[in-house]
Amino acid sequence: MRAAEAAADVGEWDLMRRAGEGAAQWIWRVAAGRPVTVLCGPGNNGGDGYVIAEWLRARGLDVVVVAPKPPATNVAKQARDGFSGQVRTGLEGRHAPILVDALFGYGLSRAVEGEFANLLEQAGASHEYCIAIDVPSGVESDTGHWLGDSRQADLTLALGAWKRAHWLMPAGAAMGEKRLVDIGLSGLPDNERLSARPGFSTPAADSHKYRRGLLAVVAGDMPGAPILASEAAMRSGAGYVRLLSKHSHPDAPADLVIDDGPLGDALDDDRIGALLMGPGLGRDAKARTRLAAVLDAGAPAVLDADALHLLDWDALEGVDASRLLLTPHEGELAALCEAFDVSADSKLERATGLRDAIGASILAKGPDTLLAPAGGGIVFFPPASSWLSVAGTGDVLAGIAGGRLAYHGDPARAAEEAVWLHGEAARIAGAAFTAGELAHAVKPALAHFL
Repeated sequence: MRAAEAAADVGEWDLMRRAGEGAAQWIWRVAAGRPVTVLCGPGNNGGDGYVIAEWLRARGLDVVVVAPKPPATNVAKQARDGFSGQVRTGLEGRHAPILVDALFGYGLSRAVEGEFANLLEQAGASHEYCIAIDVPSGVESDTGHWLGDSRQADLTLALGAWKRAHWLMPAGAAMGEKRLVDIGLSGLPDNERLSARPGFSTPAADSHKYRRGLLAVVAGDMPGAPILASEAAMRSGAGYVRLLSKHSHPDAPADLVIDDGPLGDALDDDRIGALLMGPGLGRDAKARTRLAAVLDAGAPAVLDADALHLLDWDALEGVDASRLLLTPHEGELAALCEAFDVSADSKLERATGLRDAIGASILAKGPDTLLAPAGGGIVFFPPASSWLSVAGTGDVLAGIAGGRLAYHGDPARAAEEAVWLHGEAARIAGAAFTAGELAHAVKPALAHFL
C-alpha cells in the first residue's frame, strides 16, 4: 500500500480525500440519518476519519469527532482543518448508534494501551454499531494478530486494497462484514490476492469420460474417508472416479468403480488424469509403500490427511513436486514443517516456507484458508460457513480438489476451485450437516457456478 500510494499520480491529500469520502458513503447508508461518533487518531487513519466526519456533517448528520491527540502528520492536519464540526478529546458521555473507529490503521506495530485502549473500550460500550476504517484499531495488518485486546467491528472498510489481516485469523473473525473502498490506486502487486469467484464451463461437445478426467483415489486402512472423497470427486466435474481399495465396500454407490487389484497394476494406466491419496490411508509401512507408488506414478496428485504425515525428503527424492497439491490443516502443516526443516511462527509463513522448500502447491485449510501456489505468491479466500467444522469435511475438500485436478491438471487452479465449491456446498447444505451430506451438495454447488 505504501509503495502504491507513493507511486500514485495524485497527491497524498487527494488519496486521503478519496478514501474518506468513499468510506463515508458506506457509513451514510448504514447510519440512515442517525448520529455518528468518529474516533480519530493522530496519524493518517485519523485524517481519514476527519474527512469522513466532514462529509457526513455536510449532509446533515449529527457528527462528533473524538480525538485524544491532535494530528501528527501534515495531511492529517489538513483533514482536521477541513472539519467544521465539534471535536472532543474524550467521549464525555457521548452515546450514539454508530461508532467509526479511525484511531489506528494498517501501519500499527505496537500495542494499543493506556488512554487509547480505554477510549476504545468505553466507545464500544456506548455505541450500538462499530465501523472500522481499514482495520479495527489494534490489528497488525500484515499478520492478523491483535496488538492488545481484541474488539469486534460490525463492518470493516478496507481502503484502496485488501490487507492480509482481513482474511487471516484471529483478526479476520472480528471484522464483521468487509467491503473494499476503491481509491483509484494502480500498480498494486498481484503476487498476493484475494481469490476471485472461479468460472466453470460445461464439458466440450465431444467430451467422453477420460477426456473429462479419470481420478484414481488410493485407499488404505480405513474405508470410510476414501468413499467420502470419491463421492465428492464424482460430483465436481471429473468424468470417471476409480477407487483403488482392498476393502469390501457394500455401501459404496453403484456408479463408483472399485478396483481391488494390485496397486502397481492399477496405477499403470496412462488414462489416469490425477491421483488422490491420504484419506483413510494409515501411517504404517504398508501405507508408506503405497505412497511411494503414487509418487512414482508421475500423474498430478492431491495428498491429504495421513499421506502428509508420511511425506519427507526421502519420499520426495526424484519427484516433480510442482505437480503435487498438499491440503494440510494446521496440525498437519506443523508436522510437514518439522519434516522438511521449515521454521516459521505463523500459518502464512509455514505455508509459504513449505512451498519454497519442496516446490509443491500448499492449500493450508481452516477458518482462514490460504493457498501458496508452487509458482509463487499467496492466495487468500473469503471465509466459508463455520458449519464446516465437522469431521470428514476435509476428505470432501480433497475429493473436490482431486476431481478438478483430473479435469484440467493444474494443482493451484484445482485448489482454488475446490475451496469455492466446498464453501458453496456448505451454504447449500445449511446447518449441522454431515460430511456425507456435504459431498452430495457438491453437485448443486457446481451448478451454481455454471
